[in-house]
Amino acid sequence: MTDYPYAGRFPVHQRLPEHGRPREEILAELREMAAEEDARWENGKVSGTIYCGDHAHYEFMTEAYGLFAHANVLQRDMCPSATKFEGEILAMALDLMHAGHITGTTPAGLVTTGGTGSILHALLAYRDHAARTRGITRPNFIKPETGHPAFDKACHLFGIELRVAPIDPATTLVDVRAVADLMDENTIAIMGSAGNYGYGTIDPIGELSELALSRGVGLHVDACLGGFILPFGEELGYDIPPFDFRLPGVTSISADTHKYGYGFKGTSTLLFRDRRLRNELYFFSTGWSGGKYLSPGIEGSRSGGLLAATWAAMVQLGRDGYRARAKKIFETSARMQQAVRSHPQLRILGEPTFLFSFTSDEFDIYHVYDFMAGRGWRFNGQQYPNAIHMAVTLPQTRPGVTEEFAADLAEAVAYAQKQHAAGARPHSGAIYGGVPGGLTDEADEFIRQIMADMLDAQQSVPRPPEGR
Repeated sequence: MTDYPYAGRFPVHQRLPEHGRPREEILAELREMAAEEDARWENGKVSGTIYCGDHAHYEFMTEAYGLFAHANVLQRDMCPSATKFEGEILAMALDLMHAGHITGTTPAGLVTTGGTGSILHALLAYRDHAARTRGITRPNFIKPETGHPAFDKACHLFGIELRVAPIDPATTLVDVRAVADLMDENTIAIMGSAGNYGYGTIDPIGELSELALSRGVGLHVDACLGGFILPFGEELGYDIPPFDFRLPGVTSISADTHKYGYGFKGTSTLLFRDRRLRNELYFFSTGWSGGKYLSPGIEGSRSGGLLAATWAAMVQLGRDGYRARAKKIFETSARMQQAVRSHPQLRILGEPTFLFSFTSDEFDIYHVYDFMAGRGWRFNGQQYPNAIHMAVTLPQTRPGVTEEFAADLAEAVAYAQKQHAAGARPHSGAIYGGVPGGLTDEADEFIRQIMADMLDAQQSVPRPPEGR
C-alpha cells in the first residue's frame, strides 16, 4: 500500500480547484480506478470482502440508491419512503430470525451502518437498560475470545468492562462454564457468534440461552456474518443449530445486510426480542434553541439511498434467490474444504460452515500463505494459533475456481514442506502471524505503532511534490 495511491496518474487535489473539472473527465478517472480494483476480486481468489460480485445486481442497486441518495431519512416528513424501506427490511430480517416464536413482547429492530454499528448499538442498549432497570453503574459484558473486536471497541467507548471467555481449541467453541464463572451481579449481557469471523463455527447458542435465562441477563447473537446465509443453509438440510429467536434466551441479534444479504456496504440490522430494549437507543432533545431533535440511534443524518438499495436487493432476490446462492456457497465451501482435508499436513479448525480456517502441525501455515499469495489468492491471516481462513462468497462459485484452489494448494503444501526443511521463515508470518512465544507488552506496543502508521497513511493528506 502507498500513502497516496494514483498520485502519479491522476491530478492530486490539495485544495479545492479554482475551476471545477468536467464531469466526464472525473467519471473517466473513476471508471479506470474501479475497473482495476474490481479485477483484484473478479477471479474469485479473494476471501470474503466481496460477497456478491454480480455487476448486474450492483447496477440494479445503484439505480435504486440514486433515486434516494440525496434524501435524509432523519426527516421522515420529506421522505416517508424511508419508513417503508426501513420497516420492511426489519420485518424481513425478523421473520428470517423466527421472531414469530416470540411471545409476551413486541420484537423490533434498527437499521445501522454496518456490523460494528449494530454491535455498538446493542451494547449501548444493554448498558443503559441495565442502569435504568437494575441500577448497574459498573457494567461488564462477556464475550468468547473468538467474538469480534467490535465488542471490544463498544466496551471501550461506552465504559463497559469486557470479560473474555476461553474457547475449546479443538472445537473453537466457547466454554459455556467459563462464561458462567465470569458472570456476576454487574453482568449486563453475554454473547455468542453464528458464526464467528475467524473459524466460521457457531457457538453453542442453545446453552448460552439457558445460561442467560437462569441469570437474568441479555444474550446477543452476533450473526453479522451468518445471519443471511445460515438460515438458508438450514433450509437446504445442512446441520445448522438454532441460534435465533426460537431460543428464549436470545434477546438481540445482529445480521449484516451488506454481507450475505447482498446489499451495499453501509447497512446492517440489529434485531431485538423486546421493543423496550431497542427504545433505550432513542435520543431526544426538547429544550434546544434550534428546536426539538430526535434520532433512533447514534447516527443523525443518513442517506435514503442505502435503505432503498438494501430493500430493493432483498425484495428482488426473495427467499428462493437467497437459497440458491446459499446452495452454491455451501457446495463450493465443501469442495474447498475437501481439498484442504486431502492433505494430511493440513488441519481444518473446528466444524465450519461456509467459512473455514486451516492450519498445519507440521510447518508454519504462512509458508502456504506466501505461495498462495504469489498465485493471486488473498486469504485472511490468523494467529494463536497461526492459521489462514477462506470466507467463501459468490465469486468463488464461478467455474474453475475450486479446481484452481485445489491445484495451487497442492503446490503450496509441497513448497511449505521444502521451506520448513530448509529452516526458512515465511514472509507473511511476520505481518499476519502471532508473536513466537506469545504476545508481550513490548511486542504489543510495537505492533500498535505499526498499525497506527498504517492508519495515518490511509488517512493522509497529499503532500506537495518535492521541490515545491
